[in-house]
Amino acid sequence: MGKPTSHDKAPAPEVPAPDRASARDERAVTRTKAESSGAEAYQRAMDPHLGLVATPVRTLVRRQPVTLPPTASIRETALLMREQRVSSVLIVDDGRLFGIVTDRDLRNRVIAEDLGTDRPIRDIATAAPLTIELGSTAFEALLLMARSNVHHVPVMDGQSVAGMITATDLTEHHSTSAVFLAGEIYKQTSVEGLTRASTRIRNLQRNLAAADATAYATGQVVTAITDALTTRLLQLGEAQLGPAPIDYAWVAAGSQARSEQTAKSDQDNFMVLDDAYDAARHGEYFKALAAFVCAGLDACGYIYCPGEMMAMTDTWRQPLRAWKKYFHQWIEEPEPKALMLTCVFFDLRHVHGRAALVDELRDYFLARAKGNGIFLAYMVGNALSHQPPLNMFGKIATERKGEHRGTIDLKHTGVVPIVDLARVYALAGGHPQVNTQDRLDVASQSREVSEDSARDLRDALEFLAVTRIRHQVRQMDAGQAPDNFLALKELSNFERTQLKDAFAVVQTLQSVLGQRHQAGRF
Repeated sequence: MGKPTSHDKAPAPEVPAPDRASARDERAVTRTKAESSGAEAYQRAMDPHLGLVATPVRTLVRRQPVTLPPTASIRETALLMREQRVSSVLIVDDGRLFGIVTDRDLRNRVIAEDLGTDRPIRDIATAAPLTIELGSTAFEALLLMARSNVHHVPVMDGQSVAGMITATDLTEHHSTSAVFLAGEIYKQTSVEGLTRASTRIRNLQRNLAAADATAYATGQVVTAITDALTTRLLQLGEAQLGPAPIDYAWVAAGSQARSEQTAKSDQDNFMVLDDAYDAARHGEYFKALAAFVCAGLDACGYIYCPGEMMAMTDTWRQPLRAWKKYFHQWIEEPEPKALMLTCVFFDLRHVHGRAALVDELRDYFLARAKGNGIFLAYMVGNALSHQPPLNMFGKIATERKGEHRGTIDLKHTGVVPIVDLARVYALAGGHPQVNTQDRLDVASQSREVSEDSARDLRDALEFLAVTRIRHQVRQMDAGQAPDNFLALKELSNFERTQLKDAFAVVQTLQSVLGQRHQAGRF
């Protein structure tokens, strides 16, 4: 596989390091996120206690960058790092960032390899490192470090290097256990090790709840850990089975794709294979790899999808051409099963492998869904099938029978109706965003929904999702398995009023969408 291309990784010689394509894709996602200022402004207002969301990266840059040209020797670099008391040096060539060298690089690529210190630094530098923009938030830096298993990130001001931030900088500002948990995950060399590391996810959710983190922030952080586990399992699988014979992409669906996971999550994933796929030559390899990863995720607490919507199912492990046929059929023939599948697979996000396969598939179905009145009408009908639990008098109606009698389902009657609305808005406008908050933000800008209505839905979603997270934390603290069923007695009278108001907002916007459908406005 060659030398690692992501910098400052914990060494694990027997397993390949994350590939350069994945690193570049994560960098692109981070920059896109930084440019989506509307959703972030909302989160900054909603999340004053978490701190990382409200803290700009520029405030963490405390000194001018320590730089050297690529022709400087390894010895010069080590001496400069000692003199400046830094753990990394940026390699700058003609004013442009060329690469980065960290103290771990000196240990692993120089001393361990008995490399001469008179060699130029470019021989051991990580070229084209992950970067973050000066105007981004510390929370985005946390996600970048956690998802990519790095501890040093150059900060850019356009094309110029502005400085460096490290995991230590974030630690000094606020707790960033997600970064270190992700680092522990990438150090593991067995499924058993990953299973042990995954037991800390629930504590991570507890800590976020204790810090009054928003549901948006909690979902992003928890999902970043799921991504790290998935990526590491794929690396372990490839180490065991050998390199993949053709390009592929591992794709998250459902709540993982939307970065809205909590500690109570099952699996939704699939594989897109290059069109060079030949079942006779390649089928057994990808079947074994998918089974290894899905079994590993199950061992880590992400239970098998009850509907078998996972890459280990043959139907959901197909070449790009087959996936295009799937989406074409779902859009052109939106019968009930197709609508159920769209609610899972239309929410997709690349996790590992060749991202271009996922980009092409997304572009394909967005172009066919946008403005497709018949398909969107069916999607609206499906969205309206998930109603908030309000009775005809506008009061909260709890479950009347069964093991959950006297409770409300915060997921399927609370969060899901808003997710469904946002998905319809995104498909109607041809928007690529996947996260529900981001979809609502872009939908308001394109007038798929009014700004006031989008704001109300965001507030309702935040309240419902935070209520769900706190309910699960209370269960975990009591030694119970977390679920989505809330007894109203857990809430104060004030919270019950807010809950009823949140449900009323969803009910009203569902009615508006239904009327629009009947009027044929899609």
